[in-house]
Amino acid sequence: MKKVTHTNRRPSPFIGKIAVALLKTLIALILIALLAIFATSVSPIYDFAEPKPFSGPDIFDPYEGGGRCDSPYRWKRANFHTHTRVKGLLNECAYWPAETDAAYRKLGYDIVTFSNHNELTRHPYDASLQVDVYEHGINLFKYHKLVFGCDEVNRFDHLIPLFASQKQFQLDLLGRESDFIQLNHPLRTTGTSKKLMQRLGGYRIMELDSGKSTENEYWDWALSAGHYSFGLANDDLHYPDRSSRIAVRCNFLCCASASYEDIKKTLLGGCYYAMRVPDYGRGDWEVKYARNRELPSIERIGLDGETIRIALSHRADSIKVTGQHHTTLSLIPNATEASYTMRPDDPYARITAYFPDGEVIYTNPFARYDASAAETPYAEPTHKVNVPLTILFNLTLLALCAGTILAFRKTVIKW
Repeated sequence: MKKVTHTNRRPSPFIGKIAVALLKTLIALILIALLAIFATSVSPIYDFAEPKPFSGPDIFDPYEGGGRCDSPYRWKRANFHTHTRVKGLLNECAYWPAETDAAYRKLGYDIVTFSNHNELTRHPYDASLQVDVYEHGINLFKYHKLVFGCDEVNRFDHLIPLFASQKQFQLDLLGRESDFIQLNHPLRTTGTSKKLMQRLGGYRIMELDSGKSTENEYWDWALSAGHYSFGLANDDLHYPDRSSRIAVRCNFLCCASASYEDIKKTLLGGCYYAMRVPDYGRGDWEVKYARNRELPSIERIGLDGETIRIALSHRADSIKVTGQHHTTLSLIPNATEASYTMRPDDPYARITAYFPDGEVIYTNPFARYDASAAETPYAEPTHKVNVPLTILFNLTLLALCAGTILAFRKTVIKW
């Protein structure tokens, strides 16, 4: 019988060195990520004003009392949230601005602006159509804004904008160096809540229909708190070659031309409506082109005394009037026209029209205000800096940064 002997095999020194190197690399990456989060989290801490519904003796009519958009102020179809190929390695879209613009023109669009992330994109063929706009935000929460009318890109961002004060700080910074701001895709932004929407202010436009829902409840959260904004629905286009991604959201502006000055005047005045459009043909482009030339539209809209009236080109399955706290104020089935008389206790009312084939039209809100004091119900935000909390918050961030650097030196460099 053979005697079995046991040998103690020691791990290879080479394998041990690889394991240590991998562990050091992992720790280094974690510490670098934490340092980036802490260093980019600097912000004032604000005391936000309490929600205050719209009030006043007058009702603001974004459609200038008539709502007929006759020549030359015909309804112009527009998309403002568009990504294209840009110079450099990092790209979200494979198509250059000229190619993307051509795809939209074939679908009947009159206005196309290019809102690439942190980059001002030049119009590909007509300088008179240039709109200086970009999408701000590369953070992990997808807290993005369209910044209109700026001279350069502001690259400051919080890597993780966790608090309302951080989000408001960004709006304040961007607002000081631009003409106006759109708050992008709230339904797809991590952290969007009723409390947050009741606090944030300083944007003039809300991006609507930014997910599967047509309710836009987050818009009502903000409107009910007294934060007036108009609404745009955009494709947020990245794939102009996919029929399911292009021409499924759009806007119709009562606008004299596609120049920036006319666009700005219209977007800040409110005479436009937003729309969800089905993917007609589901890949059959000829069907998509044809059906996009026959969209339902608003023929008339406006205020008659305290009564909102709307007339549509096509019969809708229903026309809904929505008001304070996302309450349905009126629901008119199977109609081409509707009206709603605002009651004294109605701070605002907006209209949504649902059509049989899936099209949806969203109007801008009619809201109470004092016409002798302001042109619209929009008011600049009134939050104030809480100095003690601001000092404490940023000193804490400084301490966390210092602790992270110290941990890096001890565990990575000296290990």
